Amino acid sequence: MHKILLLDTETTGNDLSKDRLVEVCYKIGDQKKIACELFKPPLPMSVKSMSVTHLTNKMLEDKQAFEGSSMKAELATLLTDHILVAHNAPFDIAMLKAEDLEISSFIDTLRVARFLDPGAVIPEYNLQYLRYYLDLDVPEAKAHDAKSDVLVLEALFNRLLEKVKETEVENAIQKMVRISAKPSVMKKFTFGKYIGQNIKEIAKTDRGYLEWLYTQKKQNPSTPDEDDWLYTLKHYLE
Repeated sequence: MHKILLLDTETTGNDLSKDRLVEVCYKIGDQKKIACELFKPPLPMSVKSMSVTHLTNKMLEDKQAFEGSSMKAELATLLTDHILVAHNAPFDIAMLKAEDLEISSFIDTLRVARFLDPGAVIPEYNLQYLRYYLDLDVPEAKAHDAKSDVLVLEALFNRLLEKVKETEVENAIQKMVRISAKPSVMKKFTFGKYIGQNIKEIAKTDRGYLEWLYTQKKQNPSTPDEDDWLYTLKHYLE
């Protein structure tokens, strides 16, 4: 039996090179309890992050640091023998590693969702979009906070697991781990002048744009999905 740890973080921003944790919530397998705690980060939250999370520097100023907290000690133990499940897991993993926590194994529900949609039928893969696109029944979850995101994450994980079991009855979890371990190929642009268009077609009509974008992302590897984009651009350029 695989031991699962569902986790979501809120952070000071989205720059992997500098941003840090401000909130961590996690749920162990089928247990009902969700552990959730706020922390004072070593740098201020960005305005963008505050606008998304509705957490502010003033709300965090009297909180303890993650370093030395009981939650960090608990996670250090749990992550040694649990499979971490997160949406856009490389980002959460980077935030945990910035706090000197090591992850033994993980499942990225974003990469698995993308893998299970080879025709790129789903327009977006962010957690809340998938919640409503797949009609996940999570009435107790709010629009956005770490605790609610863990509940939505759990529902999404269970839906994806059932889908994988259609072809991998005995080894579904292992397959999800394998899918998550490597970057995935994106099918459509989610930003820029070609937003919504197939990357494969743009590679034929504007190869220079893909080359330029690859160089830009190679030189500035700071966003959560950088590995996926570099892998995708290289795939189509080759």
